[in-house]
Amino acid sequence: MIDLYYWPTPNGHKVSIALEEMDLAYAVQPVAIGKGEQFEPDFLKISPNNRIPAIVDPDGPGGLPLHLFESGAILLYLARKTGKFISLNPAEEFRTIEWLMWQMGGLGPMFGQANHFIVYANEKIPYAMDRYRNEAHRLTRVLDKRLGEVEYVAGDYTIADMAIFPWMRSHDRYDIKLADYPNVNRWYQAIDARPAVQRGLEVLADQRRKGAMSEQEKEVMFGKTQFEQR
Repeated sequence: MIDLYYWPTPNGHKVSIALEEMDLAYAVQPVAIGKGEQFEPDFLKISPNNRIPAIVDPDGPGGLPLHLFESGAILLYLARKTGKFISLNPAEEFRTIEWLMWQMGGLGPMFGQANHFIVYANEKIPYAMDRYRNEAHRLTRVLDKRLGEVEYVAGDYTIADMAIFPWMRSHDRYDIKLADYPNVNRWYQAIDARPAVQRGLEVLADQRRKGAMSEQEKEVMFGKTQFEQR
């Protein structure tokens, strides 16, 4: 059974969805990031970048335990472990990796920064808000164009879709209306209807924050406190 170190965030959802889609047994190890549990020494041994998600697979390559952090690396590992949701054809495999890297290097970071400056930052900086909102829209246009050519981003449904979908769920925060992006909307509705996706989204759903983030949570998530203590 795989241990999933997790909190219900878009990056966490990527892996819970993948585990459900691949029908892998897993045990959830909650990491309450608003309380600073990501800085605990035991977790840092698994995820030195103090970020969720992370996994420990007791049956890793060669039958030896393996721990991994970074959601993209975890998705690739699980796909190769199971032989699911990534092609064995090299050209098709790298098309999946291409769009997975697009999410990791583009969509996720830009949506994350938009979320920070529009929703969480105490000081509203118009330049930053406009900069990242515009990037969120640009990236959505890229996705819409691609999905006008293929059913899913790599052709078939793959781990690349599992990586992108959780971030698109927050589209309304950036004034993105799915009706304006018909190809994204068609893709989004198809993935949202998958039973395994819904099960993945329900993991620790009762722990999702309701209402505004407290100042203490902001200090833990965005401040320097944890680093000053080291």
